Amino acid sequence: MHVASVNLGKRELIQRLGQGKLSTGINKRPISDRIIVGALGLVGDAIINTKHHGGPDQAIYLYREEDYRYWSNKLDRDLPPGAFGENITVSGLPAPYLDIGDKLVFDDLMLEVTAPRIPCSTLAAKMNDKFFPKKFIKAELPGIYCRVLQTGSISKNDKFYIDGYIGDQINTNEFFGDLLREISKSQIQRYLRLPIDSRSRKKFDKDLKRLQ
Repeated sequence: MHVASVNLGKRELIQRLGQGKLSTGINKRPISDRIIVGALGLVGDAIINTKHHGGPDQAIYLYREEDYRYWSNKLDRDLPPGAFGENITVSGLPAPYLDIGDKLVFDDLMLEVTAPRIPCSTLAAKMNDKFFPKKFIKAELPGIYCRVLQTGSISKNDKFYIDGYIGDQINTNEFFGDLLREISKSQIQRYLRLPIDSRSRKKFDKDLKRLQ
């Protein structure tokens, strides 16, 4: 397993679908230099909507190079690394992705899997397709959010290995589905025992209170 591309975004304006302009950092482009990874992600990467994106638990977004092949066939066009706004495009990552709490270990960097990505209107605007979030959900290829356990640096072609989570195992595709439907009290409690991201934890805390 290795890094196929490291992608950095700047604040840019893109056209909303049927509306005005949107300020976003979703337009990530491959960079050739080694870059520092801090507790909040790639140094210099733009995160505009901090209510819904970024933060310590969603510091890094990963997407599999292999899954872009699906989209290239589906959309009948090639998509470059960073097309979905991911910071790191990886090659060789197992499907269906990883379990919550799994660690990605690099030479001087360690990431921990926290959540899948839920598509939003910004992704629809980026793809110029108001139905793209539904297509993204149907494909069940959400990519992975990670927190940074050990800061360091990263570059294209860096190799890494997986240090599996010891405990209850839920992969990010299962998590993806459960975030989009109502689940039972026991299922919610199961997630709350895992090192999930803070946004999902807040949602599940609220759902649990409603069920009690």
